[in-house]
Amino acid sequence: MTRNFSRDLTIVSWNVNGLRAAVRKGFVEKAAQLRADILCLQETKARKEQLPADIVDLAGYQSFFFSAKRPGYSGVAVYSRIEPKHIQEGQGVERFDQEGRVQLFDFGAFLLFNCYFPNGGASPERLAYKMDFYEEVLLWAKTVERPLFICGDVNTAHQEIDLARPKENSKVSGFLPQERAWIDKLLEAGFIDTFRHFHPEEVVYSWWDMKTRARERNVGWRIDYFFANQAALPLLQDAFILPEVYGSDHCPVGITIRNA
Repeated sequence: MTRNFSRDLTIVSWNVNGLRAAVRKGFVEKAAQLRADILCLQETKARKEQLPADIVDLAGYQSFFFSAKRPGYSGVAVYSRIEPKHIQEGQGVERFDQEGRVQLFDFGAFLLFNCYFPNGGASPERLAYKMDFYEEVLLWAKTVERPLFICGDVNTAHQEIDLARPKENSKVSGFLPQERAWIDKLLEAGFIDTFRHFHPEEVVYSWWDMKTRARERNVGWRIDYFFANQAALPLLQDAFILPEVYGSDHCPVGITIRNA
């Protein structure tokens, strides 16, 4: 399904916290309203064969799913109106790939890396796993010379502006110094945080704790990102966050890029 575009392209990333649950909360209608040319999902928690046909074959899109070996866990997916030239699932490291966290798409003019980064809060072992995963992504990303966008739930707020209560969370995974330092290293390698590039001082979040009804009080974290390397900057037109879109404990984030 090849489609030619004469306008800018919109790419959206959304951690849906279970695609089947999101469907019950109006995912199909919300996806249509987003009008994304490429829609990247994280934490799908479902295999392709477990989903209804109208979700697999979402109107107007091709779909690509990469699931974890463990049922009902992790998983990523991409819906695209544009035919990819090549797709890679996983990073080539079994202990990471078995959790179904990474898809790499080659769209010709740019590469798109859809990723559900691990959460390090469960135990010291999971924090170590998260940091190892981070380093694997960074090592690879630094080698890419073509235009590259990295999107997804990174599970870390970078700066104090990126969460409502930085002091209270300074020793909590998601805002630990070593986690934040990884984003520093990514930026030092030439990547930009696209939202901060366009909105350096705006306070807006992309995740809220449902257990404490934090969204009603807007006590949130900005942990969902689009990063772009230097080669991708000429394509970049805008970046946005959509906190008004419900259906998950995360909201969609996105970028607009020039149609090369």
